[in-house]
Amino acid sequence: MDLEEVALSLDELEALRLADCEGRYHEDAAREMKISRATFGRIVKEARRKAAEALTQGKALRIETPKDREDNRK
Repeated sequence: MDLEEVALSLDELEALRLADCEGRYHEDAAREMKISRATFGRIVKEARRKAAEALTQGKALRIETPKDREDNRK
């Protein structure tokens, strides 16, 4: 049985880790990722949406690597 996949980028994974696992404030987490607080907010919002989609719809959550991105460009 093949599961449908939802791809999570490395930035989305890191945003989830900082915000939800470590409980960091968005401003502090954004500074660590070297991005604006607004950008961090957009990234973590999308990451949470994807995680919720995978959990509620029985989909596999795949972490997208830089190699995956290169393969998709070809």
